[in-house]
Amino acid sequence: MEFAIVAPVLLALIFSILEAGWYFFVTTSVQQASANAARLIRTGQAQNSDMSSDAFFDEICRVVSNFGDCSEKLTIDISKFSNFAALANDLSEPVCRDRDDPTIAGAQFGASDYGRQRDIIRVRICFLYKPVNPGLGLSLGQTKHGEREIISVSIFRNEPFEGL
Repeated sequence: MEFAIVAPVLLALIFSILEAGWYFFVTTSVQQASANAARLIRTGQAQNSDMSSDAFFDEICRVVSNFGDCSEKLTIDISKFSNFAALANDLSEPVCRDRDDPTIAGAQFGASDYGRQRDIIRVRICFLYKPVNPGLGLSLGQTKHGEREIISVSIFRNEPFEGL
């Protein structure tokens, strides 16, 4: 009798711990994808190889593709700024894919947004994560379809690389 009373609470606690651990694993992977994207641009690899936005998207997708279909869940936004004041004045929200708005593309940038030497670049990655246990309640932003928005941002100044 006592086990019947305690078991639901115990199982809920165990599944909540597992869900929180999995969520933090997905978040770390999205942050690693953001770091990879920043490294490609900051060091001039994307610029010198004339990497298209689709090739760049695919490169970042390799990191997060284990957690869902990139064509439905991943959005990458890259912006170039002339100085840090211009960056501070940009108060735009990160763009995330939306199942109800198919016009939102995964690559919200063009190859010219990679910038040149010493340009200030902001890379924002949004990944939609569908929790297994939606009742976890980590106080996270949620779409109307029950997906959580995991957003990672990298801001940096391009290095003085060879080429452009």
